[in-house]
Amino acid sequence: MTILVIGATGRVGRHVVDQLIQRDAKVRVLTRDPATANFPADVEVAKGDLLDIDALRLAFDGVSTLFLLNAVTGDEFTQAIITLNIAREAGVERVVYLSVFNADQSVNVPHFAVKAGGERMLTDMGFSATILRPTYFIDNEAMIKDVVLDHGVYPMPIGEKGVAMVDARDIAEIAAIELIRRDQAPGKLPIETINLVGPDTLTGTSVAAIWSDVLGRPVVYGGDDPSGFEQTMASFMPKWTAYEMRLMAERYVSDGMIPQVGDVERLALMLGRPLHSYRETALALAAQQTGASDGT
Repeated sequence: MTILVIGATGRVGRHVVDQLIQRDAKVRVLTRDPATANFPADVEVAKGDLLDIDALRLAFDGVSTLFLLNAVTGDEFTQAIITLNIAREAGVERVVYLSVFNADQSVNVPHFAVKAGGERMLTDMGFSATILRPTYFIDNEAMIKDVVLDHGVYPMPIGEKGVAMVDARDIAEIAAIELIRRDQAPGKLPIETINLVGPDTLTGTSVAAIWSDVLGRPVVYGGDDPSGFEQTMASFMPKWTAYEMRLMAERYVSDGMIPQVGDVERLALMLGRPLHSYRETALALAAQQTGASDGT
């Protein structure tokens, strides 16, 4: 049967597709622009978006299992509700849903609250779902690397409670494992929630220390005040998105994203390997700058 991947063109989604192909799954993706999607030849590409009901219905034809990753947009909740309704209409009850860590506790952060609504819909409407709850993506650090590398400041206000940042590759591989497990199950499996975390619970100060060690020069933490961070984000993204990022950062400062006992060990056991660390990403980003300055 076919696994439909929604959100396939982003960082996590592309890794999910790759992981499914490695496991010999039959994969279909939904994208607005198939001409630029650039997926492997054996991936079936359906054209459309989550507000195009006819295209969505066609995309679900012959599908057995769904991976749902909703982009952070102004109508994200509408898209999630419609997609799950069309899935149910098509008889697709096996779902892996990308939510967010402690979604139900961060009611004032729009895309966290949306994810909590999606989780409730999956539960109340009787889906057979794995709900994945990732923390902050390590991969997002690419957005702020220039500030770190050029100015010696780590600007993301993550606070001192601790955030167990997770790598997109680990998120995607766990998602693929769960998609295959649900797709191949002989019957309906119960809903399960998995916290997706990194191996280290990091603070603003400890992240700055990692960068200092990687670069061999001092890097300082910019502090917990999110106002400057919001202004920086608003310079290259919509202001409502920058404000949402601020609200998210405020939650990091007040609550953190701290794994439950056994979360890290559970993920490593599922993957059969250690989780990717923040230091790996810092080393890779630093190497990119070195390569660029060397002209390589």
